[in-house]
Amino acid sequence: MPESFKKRIVKLLKHADYTPVKLSQLAKALGVNSEDYAEFKIAFDQLRKAGHVVIGSGNLVTLPSLAGRIVGTFRANPKGFGFVIPLEPSSHGDLFIPPGATADAITGDIVVAQITKKAKRAGQMLHRGEITEVLERAQNKFVGTLLKHPDGWIVQPDGTAFIEPISVDDISSKGAKVKDKVVVEILSWPTEKYLARGVIIEVLGKAGRYESETKSIIRQYHLQEEFDDKCIEQARKVAGEFDGEKSDNRVDITDKIIVTIDPPDAKDFDDAISLEKDADGNRILGVHIADVSFFLDTDSALDKEAKIRGNSVYLPNKTIPMLPEILSNGVCSLQPGQKRFCKSVYLTYDKEGNVQSRKFANSIINSTQRLTYQQADRVLKGHTKDVKPEVIELLKSMETLSRAIEKRRTKNGMLHLNLAETELVMDESGWVVDAHPVDTSYPHTIIEMFMVEANEAVASLLDRLNIDFMRRIHSEPDALSMKNLSQLVRAFGLSLPRTPSRKDIQDLLDYVKDKDSSFAVNIAVLRSFEKAEYAPLHIGHYALASTHYCHFTSPIRRYADLMVHRVLEYHLQNRIDLAKQESSGLDLAEIGKHISFTEQRAEDAEKELTIVMILLMLSKRIGDELDCVVTGLTNSGVFVQSKKYGIGGLIHMGDLGPGQWKFNKRTQSIIGKAGHDIRLGQSMKVRIVSVNVPARQLNVTSAKPIVNTRKQR
Repeated sequence: MPESFKKRIVKLLKHADYTPVKLSQLAKALGVNSEDYAEFKIAFDQLRKAGHVVIGSGNLVTLPSLAGRIVGTFRANPKGFGFVIPLEPSSHGDLFIPPGATADAITGDIVVAQITKKAKRAGQMLHRGEITEVLERAQNKFVGTLLKHPDGWIVQPDGTAFIEPISVDDISSKGAKVKDKVVVEILSWPTEKYLARGVIIEVLGKAGRYESETKSIIRQYHLQEEFDDKCIEQARKVAGEFDGEKSDNRVDITDKIIVTIDPPDAKDFDDAISLEKDADGNRILGVHIADVSFFLDTDSALDKEAKIRGNSVYLPNKTIPMLPEILSNGVCSLQPGQKRFCKSVYLTYDKEGNVQSRKFANSIINSTQRLTYQQADRVLKGHTKDVKPEVIELLKSMETLSRAIEKRRTKNGMLHLNLAETELVMDESGWVVDAHPVDTSYPHTIIEMFMVEANEAVASLLDRLNIDFMRRIHSEPDALSMKNLSQLVRAFGLSLPRTPSRKDIQDLLDYVKDKDSSFAVNIAVLRSFEKAEYAPLHIGHYALASTHYCHFTSPIRRYADLMVHRVLEYHLQNRIDLAKQESSGLDLAEIGKHISFTEQRAEDAEKELTIVMILLMLSKRIGDELDCVVTGLTNSGVFVQSKKYGIGGLIHMGDLGPGQWKFNKRTQSIIGKAGHDIRLGQSMKVRIVSVNVPARQLNVTSAKPIVNTRKQR
């Protein structure tokens, strides 16, 4: 508990709007109750002793003052300036580095910076500095497009980490041609006079093609596609030795009606569902999860590789699995008509969807039918062609139970954000020809509810056994973040208490559902929350309103789940003391940081490739109009989000129309001289002006004259 309090204390003190308060007020702002105050005080004292927090005049709590020399991570802006984020948090936050003072640092570099100027504005001390040394490079290889320049060959890097062209000399050694997508290794970094110099080490193919753009994202994010010979040999060996007829002291439930429900293109079926009634009429939900731990010995070559990868990566039209496909799509996958080993969670429910009892077992199943979410949805709507009668009955019972669980969890404070994802439509050659929001039919919620219940049941068991394990945690948002959210939603004409409860946030999200402002409000709520992560800390999951939570249901594609399976196995073998002994030898905190990083990396890679493919499609549609909603306002202009494609675009301030336009931070609006205004959440039809695929930019302009929305309201 002290560790979780340390994290929350530092986060609150780092907040841009934090005003120094006394210790008791700090505890109140963090929502610390009287029972937890002693733990909070221990955490604070440890931070103070380590010099991470200070008590200044008037007994006010702050972070240490910014020193003259700062070591931190550099974050560059395309306009030439940047910020240094101190490795040790300070009371003055990030250090501003003006253009011309960034040396040759790029985003992600660990740098040394010197404060060069201090000034007070609006009662706040502002600092600016210059980078004096780069201690550690974030990377020295970049992906970009080879271009012919009057003075020679250059590579224009993709993305925003490094935006300056890189000069390259000998392009013939790798057979590179103009407009090829290439990987370049830096030989010398840029200076005020000269571009960076590099050498091409790999040619990926012509820029703009699906294969080359996919390869570029894989290289950019350092994703490992192939498995080494040791891993392949181990995978083949354990797959070849698997015999579904040998139950290995497992509960045989191969005669039960069991289904899997997954996306149409899925091959790694992690989870299967059964549902029966006991003698008292209570429903018994069976959540059956592929027993990957049976095939992977701890610290084997394949286990080490899975830990490094952390998770599978799902790119548009391509999967990079955590495990070789002979396992992930083969003997581990819960394919219909095949005997498969599982770890099963049995949850008994009353009619209101309350859990009456929990039971765990090693089992062997034989899936009755594999369904897609769309097939399951059609069955629930009465279209039952090609579906077995017993499966139809099962699906209807699953829907009834899921709705009861959802109602109970919502009453307990579970939050559901509505952030529509985009699904690409590709032709046979891999070109994106269209895109649309992903399917969100109710079978998705059915599986989500059942998986959450199983995850919670396993975490509750392991907590009762008093054993360390990898949890999935989501911290409660701090008071300042909630206050800022409350102020922001006023820009939408909505109200939210300064310290909202889960019910207040639920009401807000329900109110904006299906409205133009829905996406922007959901994004605002998401940004006010901490990101969920993996850690051994026992702080629960705020968004799910869950005290005990972990990930258990996807061990084929997530290493965290595999770790939990191994701990559960010790319990099933009645060897929990050995589990405690082994977990004490693991650095769960470090493993948690690593797999949280690989999870974020996978999400970023998928998102960026999706943006690239949509931009390539839109680059052929210059002048077309898009229905959008305003999602952000700054001094630079208006950020909009396409309702159909889910991609963001920018209307520069100078393109808004005649007259002068100004951003009003207090009202979160951009106001023109004629009284016309633009506000968050409003609909806007825009016209595509230009597309810059390497920079991941879509520039648009309003397709119609901007009117006074205040009069409309």
